[in-house]
Amino acid sequence: MNKNIITATDENFQQEILNSDLPVLVDFWAPWCGPCRMVAPIVEELSDEYAGKLKVAKLNTDENMDTAINYSIRSIPTLGIFVNGKMVDSIIGAAPKKMLKNKIDQHVNITVN
Repeated sequence: MNKNIITATDENFQQEILNSDLPVLVDFWAPWCGPCRMVAPIVEELSDEYAGKLKVAKLNTDENMDTAINYSIRSIPTLGIFVNGKMVDSIIGAAPKKMLKNKIDQHVNITVN
């Protein structure tokens, strides 16, 4: 996996995502999901492009069901954007890179307290 992408789990979600000083893009995915595999290279590109401005994490919903249930993830891929410990936006399905960048750009310049 890309060096700019962390693996999120039920155990580290609070620390890595909710307590992050940076906005976080979380890719909720599963290995059997075809659209998840389609969006994965885009998520990797975004992790490089936004390095230092946005944290990027991947959470396998099959292995981390508690977090997926907690955030009502019913379809994958779901890309959630977290700011100050709250999911402030989400994109469901394999969206094009331009759409993802537009969503991210709405949140990366938010001042984090």
